[in-house]
Amino acid sequence: MTTLSDLADSFLKLHQPGNPAILPTVWDAWSANLAVAAGFSALTVGSHPVADSIGKPDNEGMTFDDLLTRVTQITAAVTLPVSVDIESGYGLEPARLIDGLLGVGAVGLNIEDTVHSEGGRLREPQEHADLVGQLRQAADEAEVRLVVNARTDVIARKIGDESDRVDRAIARLKLAAAAGADVLYPVGVHSDAVQRRLTAELPLPVNAIALPDKTDKAQLADQGVARVSFGPFLQFALAAEANRLLALWQ
Repeated sequence: MTTLSDLADSFLKLHQPGNPAILPTVWDAWSANLAVAAGFSALTVGSHPVADSIGKPDNEGMTFDDLLTRVTQITAAVTLPVSVDIESGYGLEPARLIDGLLGVGAVGLNIEDTVHSEGGRLREPQEHADLVGQLRQAADEAEVRLVVNARTDVIARKIGDESDRVDRAIARLKLAAAAGADVLYPVGVHSDAVQRRLTAELPLPVNAIALPDKTDKAQLADQGVARVSFGPFLQFALAAEANRLLALWQ
């Protein structure tokens, strides 16, 4: 029988620069089963799509328990590795976060540096790295190499002066890498030059966000990306198609 530890190890091995793991962002058992039927090897659960699906706002408008309820339904429906976007941690202790994720069968997490419960402030670079280290320690104590994807919002939120914004994002993520992250996520839709710089200068596999109906998978691979997820954009694309179909009947 495949253990959580085995599943986590196999998930980490999927992260290959130039041959990225494509992780469709799902929000319920239905969307997860769609991705499995399409042949994907792992999934990520997005906070924005889950919150939308239960009628609550993103940015920690739902609780961690709300999220775990949905993840339980997804992991019961599929046998693939599942990673979970835990936003900025819901104000909970790292051990509680890790215990909750492992308890519902997840083997990865995204942790971002925007603290939604504190007015959307950005964690200081070392503060975020320390949280990453605490999550790593909690997972190690549970004896599961849960895959920690450290995210920074510096570029996406256009924090600070543009001239050194990428420098600051890289510096933040290097601290997270040193603290025990497995994957680094400078979230945002980047130019070719910026994406290549990120993959060249960051010391761990890099996650890129993609628009499933617009982004070129081959280009991301050529840029050295190791992991691709869709954030809310798969749900948005499906909603646009649903709206088109529904409009035919108005």
